[in-house]
Amino acid sequence: MAQTRTDGTMRVAQVSAPGGAFEIVRRPIPDPQPGEVRVKVEACGICHSDAFTQEGTWPGIQYPRVPGHEIAGVIDAVGAGVGEWRVGRRVGVGWHGGHDKSCPACRRGDFGNCRNLRVPGISYDGGYAEYMIAPVEALATMPDGLQSAEAAPLLCAGITTFNALRNSGARPGDTVAVLGIGGLGHLGVQFASKFGFRVVAISRGAHNAPLARKLGASHYIDSTAEPVADALQKLGGAHVILATPPNAKSMSAVIDGLAPHGTLIVVGADFAPIEVTPLQLIGGSRSIRGWASGVPSDSEDTLRFAELSGVRPMIETYPLEQAAEAYARMMSGKAQYRVVLTL
Repeated sequence: MAQTRTDGTMRVAQVSAPGGAFEIVRRPIPDPQPGEVRVKVEACGICHSDAFTQEGTWPGIQYPRVPGHEIAGVIDAVGAGVGEWRVGRRVGVGWHGGHDKSCPACRRGDFGNCRNLRVPGISYDGGYAEYMIAPVEALATMPDGLQSAEAAPLLCAGITTFNALRNSGARPGDTVAVLGIGGLGHLGVQFASKFGFRVVAISRGAHNAPLARKLGASHYIDSTAEPVADALQKLGGAHVILATPPNAKSMSAVIDGLAPHGTLIVVGADFAPIEVTPLQLIGGSRSIRGWASGVPSDSEDTLRFAELSGVRPMIETYPLEQAAEAYARMMSGKAQYRVVLTL
């Protein structure tokens, strides 16, 4: 059952065409269909991947489209057949916005690699809105100990770094380097520290060292002062390097900093190639691995761990009406790590 509405409309920030400007418009509040819920959005993080929608670089997007896949809110209405999901329950919706349940990956339970993966804000309207519709397979339960604005970025940036690190094979005490301490990296440093790793933060400029140590790094490497790979080898080499910036050149430069059997885990998206020679990988039996975000159960693990351990994103907040300014701020690289729309 839906709660009482005043005029039956909602505000959304939509893009009407590839490369178009954000428009604040009113739309009818949608009703959930069977297997769906309606979420009253309380916060939605702005991710660099939202550029796929704004710029039209993801194939098949239908416009106008409302971006946003870092959504924190409360179930407001439910469709038929949604099981235990009830009105009033706090939930999050991240990058994994649904799967077809029938492709070869889904039939093996590998829903994150569904051939027809659905993404909020790309496949259907996302969280730059007062309300959004989500299929139940996209929902993650949100713990009470997290505020919506701080939980939202954990549903993409958080789950990506948390999941990559916990599946990296590194053990407590191992040296784990985090390349970049921006939107992804500042969370990666925190998670790595809470996992008990010996954390090396890598960034540009000596001025970032105090922040890196505050986040939990035991060592800091200024990439403008010395070759990063050499600095890592002075520390004995890294068992894992988590590469967070969308910069393939910076990733190429750290490969020789891996310890024997070390792994470079790539989570920062770039269209440029990573340059590596076969001998760099053969020597020391090193490897390079990509990592996507995860499924809703991984989001729940991320949220619970953050609640228990004190990991929190550093955020700047904007109201929905300033979606254009908030998006520009995030894409400029000048934001204080993560930008969140609050409703």
